[in-house]
Amino acid sequence: MRVLCLNPPFKVEHGKFSRTSRSPAITKSGTNYYPIWLAYVAGTVEDAGHEMRLLDSCANRVNTAETLGMAADFQPDLIVLDTSTPSLLSDLDVAASLKIQHPDSFIILMGTHPSVLADETLRFNASVDAIARNEADFTVREVAEKLSGIRFRQLDVAAKVAVLKGIDGLSFQVDGQIYHNPGRALIKDLDALPFVTRVYKKHLNIRNYFFAACDYPEVQIMSARGCTDRCTFCVYPYAMHELKYRMRSATNLVDEFAWIEQNLPEVKEVGIEDDTFAGSVKRVHQFCEEKIRRSVKLKWYTNVRATLEYETLKLMRKAGCVLLTVGYESANQDVLDQMKKRMKADSIIKFSRDTKRAGIMVHSCFMVGNRGDTRATLQESLDLALKLNDDTMQFFPLIVYPGTPDYDWAKANKLMTVSSYDEWVTPEGLHNSVVRMPDMDSRQIVEWCDYARRRYYFRPRYLTYKAWQTLTRPSELVRNVKAAKRFIRFLWNGTFGHSRTGSCALVTSPANTATSPVAGTVPSTYDNGEAAHSRELPVISTRS
Repeated sequence: MRVLCLNPPFKVEHGKFSRTSRSPAITKSGTNYYPIWLAYVAGTVEDAGHEMRLLDSCANRVNTAETLGMAADFQPDLIVLDTSTPSLLSDLDVAASLKIQHPDSFIILMGTHPSVLADETLRFNASVDAIARNEADFTVREVAEKLSGIRFRQLDVAAKVAVLKGIDGLSFQVDGQIYHNPGRALIKDLDALPFVTRVYKKHLNIRNYFFAACDYPEVQIMSARGCTDRCTFCVYPYAMHELKYRMRSATNLVDEFAWIEQNLPEVKEVGIEDDTFAGSVKRVHQFCEEKIRRSVKLKWYTNVRATLEYETLKLMRKAGCVLLTVGYESANQDVLDQMKKRMKADSIIKFSRDTKRAGIMVHSCFMVGNRGDTRATLQESLDLALKLNDDTMQFFPLIVYPGTPDYDWAKANKLMTVSSYDEWVTPEGLHNSVVRMPDMDSRQIVEWCDYARRRYYFRPRYLTYKAWQTLTRPSELVRNVKAAKRFIRFLWNGTFGHSRTGSCALVTSPANTATSPVAGTVPSTYDNGEAAHSRELPVISTRS
């Protein structure tokens, strides 16, 4: 069976849409994630003996017409499209175009959004035959196996249903009727999955991908699925992995690093893109010790919580870790508690200090618009960020996604400011704010994030640090220059651009003489001050 795994085009005229990012968008820094989950599906299906093509239209910046041309050359029997909340409506249009071109093909959607809203997504478009919910690897493989050797379109309705009914994890529609099969058991043995970097080497151009905080070129892999924590905003643990944490063995992970060194020698750094790499500190130590023992020199970065101890950080650095991405989220303890962060605000300062002491750079993140956030709590976060002076700092609007507790909270409190999924990003594909705060509307939240970035990055202290880093660490030159070329333009213009900011009034913060944007007033309590929605967005029950 010929299987096409497609990362469909979305706003390619504006840049590279990073669909696999935890908040999908065209990023200000030029960061573009690999289609990690789609590539794992591709590798799993290809290993089962099917003819595979993995096409990333976003990374290649090819439009729908060009994508259809590439699909026509391959003539797929099974088409798998990755999707996301902001791109959903466009992805469905691409699916419809593919169905017109390949009427006998079987089309599957995968990703966080259709996993949570399978029924709604199927009702949007009859061109989509099925949805592979949650972890799609084995579900898509089973569909390919069941459809191989039969002429599915020529079967009657009852026969079609019979073929698909036994495939766990699949939602599908036949003749206008929607069926939801039982969920598929999550994959326990992650060591049994293919190395995703092998899929990248065969099917993708690794120079089309970029993470602004690490060396270029880089690759991204997963060493675990799920998360040990329950942060209310994080979409993948809730929508994809059912809050269940599973890990690859330390040996298997080092095996992939060694494979990369031997087979992708141009790679400068590996990103371990787990929701949390240190869900088991014991495994972190095992991995580092095994990597050191085998003299695998490849540098790496990963995502962690700000609770790691110095001794672990020191061992990670010895094993080649050069960067940690960490979500501080807020400097205010009450805000952290409300998002179930399970972290003390005081630990942020200690973590930042310990990483510098260990010689590891930090890309840190603060979110804006959390439960309990006000202008005062945002100022606390900005003041702390300026003191920390981490290598890179992100100020980011809270973006709630179906399947997360924060989505349900925002809906219940009438805080949503959007009426359609495509409004999760701006018309240019940039991150948008989809909620409001008691004392800030959604546009003010985005403008505050722009303001905070300018305050952080245009300081003499930070600019001096970056200049010194670039001069003394040549390996950082490419990263800094590549990111700066795009990012500085956004820092200067802001998300909405000078021509679109309107008459935004400014006030002086009591904490410093810089100005923070204000644009009018909004209600001080959670009432419904927004216009009526043209499409009611659903409330999704989440597991506690």
